[in-house]
Amino acid sequence: MSGKWALWFEELGQEDRELVGRKCANLGEMVKIGLRVPPGFAISVEAYKDFMSMTGVVKEIGKYLAKSKPKDLKQFKQASANISQIVLSKAMPEKLEEAIASRYSELSRRCHTDEVAVSTRSAGTVSHPGQYETHLNVVGKSALVDKIRQVWASTFNPRSLILRSRKKMPLASDPIGVAVQKMVKARAAGVIFTADPNTGDDTRMIIEGNWGLGESVVGGKSTPDIFILDKKSLKILEKKLGPKSRYVTFKKGGVMEKKAPPEKSGKFCLSDEEAREIGRFGKVLEKHFGVPQDVEWAVEEAKPLPESIILLQTRDEVIAQNKTPVDQVVDLMLDRFSRGVGFDGGKM
Repeated sequence: MSGKWALWFEELGQEDRELVGRKCANLGEMVKIGLRVPPGFAISVEAYKDFMSMTGVVKEIGKYLAKSKPKDLKQFKQASANISQIVLSKAMPEKLEEAIASRYSELSRRCHTDEVAVSTRSAGTVSHPGQYETHLNVVGKSALVDKIRQVWASTFNPRSLILRSRKKMPLASDPIGVAVQKMVKARAAGVIFTADPNTGDDTRMIIEGNWGLGESVVGGKSTPDIFILDKKSLKILEKKLGPKSRYVTFKKGGVMEKKAPPEKSGKFCLSDEEAREIGRFGKVLEKHFGVPQDVEWAVEEAKPLPESIILLQTRDEVIAQNKTPVDQVVDLMLDRFSRGVGFDGGKM
């Protein structure tokens, strides 16, 4: 049964996107072509569905939505709180918990430790970057099981419910996989776009990076360093030193945001050699997947180049000017929501 609910990355490939979500399938593909990816496993889409049905969550949410049909922002927020509480009130079914715990124990053994620190990230069958919860530096079986339930519950956050409503998708469920991946002790981390994300210029690659873990970059919480590379030659065309006023680092049982000291904020987080190596990996991924890629990377502490460059995930890059008018409107609406602005322009 564990093979139905939890699968090693090396068992997966692009053909498994419906089984475990795009993120996990792509991680499996990266392992197959020999790239450096932190070890880990995927919790399948089927595990999400079975949790919802085995615990009775599906029926409870159905009954709730039959009575409450959210239409405005206040109602969506209330529906989110109520539905999330339904999900989080249910314990993980015993067989499903055993499957997760078994994979975690084996991952810890492979990493030569009793309890390996991992991250849990959502993996949708279609890409929903930044919509669902991510948990970092999770240690122990019970903590992992709890964080997986929280990732599943986050599919009912207000932003996601509003998006599904606007796109005429069912509110009651959005089955996803979950990537469980060994944490990297990162000196620096960030993203590389193998084409300019604003213009689509495919002769240049854009690297954004900060000290510590990559959440400050992907979450937009700190202005990062920027490296612009010529894709063909990997020559650095331009560098911009970001203020990097804050960065994300480890704490016991999680992570925390810290103020960057002057010796960090006033210095590039990558050497030119590291930037070019990240660019080289970006080219490999773009060639393999056939389209520009949005890749998360980390530089592992105490390892020499090129072994220090670790790839955390990749996905097809979204070029801003190629978005449909509907997606542009949805993006604007979600941006307003994230900033606490109502649909009429007023504060929520």
